Amino acid sequence: MTPAEIFEYKQRWKPGYTVRLHSDLVNEGKTWCRRNCDRHEWSMSTYTNVYEHTFHFEKEVHGKQFETQWPKFVNQ
Repeated sequence: MTPAEIFEYKQRWKPGYTVRLHSDLVNEGKTWCRRNCDRHEWSMSTYTNVYEHTFHFEKEVHGKQFETQWPKFVNQ
């Protein structure tokens, strides 16, 4: 997929399944997504709240797996 196709594809399924993650774990969150999802299956919005980023997943199963990685730091 080209970058333009990826953008258009994400716009069709967003917001999808959302998970809020503490901003201190943003690098770990991105790394997890890169290893476990295809690039067109996830997205991240930065600083959606104080000390918080929001990850968006096309598939609910990916979002739930992501939540189990850092239970104390998600959806607070």
